[in-house]
Amino acid sequence: MGEEPARSDAEAMIAEAKRALWVMVGLLAVLWLVQLVNAPSGYDLSREYGIEARDPTSLPEILSSPFLHFSWGHIEGNSGPLFIFGFLAAYRGVKKWLGVSLLIIIASGLGVWFISPSHSVTVGASGLVFGYFGYVIVRGLFDRHLIDIVIGLVMALCFAYQFTSLLPTEEGVSWQGHLFGFVGGIVGGWLFRDRRPKAVAAPDPATTLLPKNLS
Repeated sequence: MGEEPARSDAEAMIAEAKRALWVMVGLLAVLWLVQLVNAPSGYDLSREYGIEARDPTSLPEILSSPFLHFSWGHIEGNSGPLFIFGFLAAYRGVKKWLGVSLLIIIASGLGVWFISPSHSVTVGASGLVFGYFGYVIVRGLFDRHLIDIVIGLVMALCFAYQFTSLLPTEEGVSWQGHLFGFVGGIVGGWLFRDRRPKAVAAPDPATTLLPKNLS
């Protein structure tokens, strides 16, 4: 009887992983379709719907900027890491992933809006990439899932070079979006952690009051 619940849990995880796979395929398809429209126009969409630092009218572009890029090299560089980290972030549950993604987009976008150079326009999915990276690293610690802890450690070691992009080391690269996206992913790991019911302690027989014998 113990094997049946374990089998159903495994089947549910596999089904969720399949959904996560197709969600990420769909997200990348959207990014590339937008790029196919954007590139021939000289990236007019990026200039119009990117985040312009400290411009109040540009705040709504926080939601559109992750879907836009400024070159083919830009989108190519983001696509691989986005797929890997996005899938790892989503395979435990697509609904949770949606909440984490929105939090990362807002955190990354606000960071760009507040502290990027004046009159600069920022676009790109790298804020999401670093957000998922941060989320994957800490999720296992917050959820107390051994497999996720191992995945987080492996990702942190294999992609340790990514941490250099959290600092202003290269001109023209939005370290602000990277840093705030990464922080948003860590916060998302805490906010969207698995909340398990607390175990109720069994009563101690030694301290349990027994009814008096009235006979």
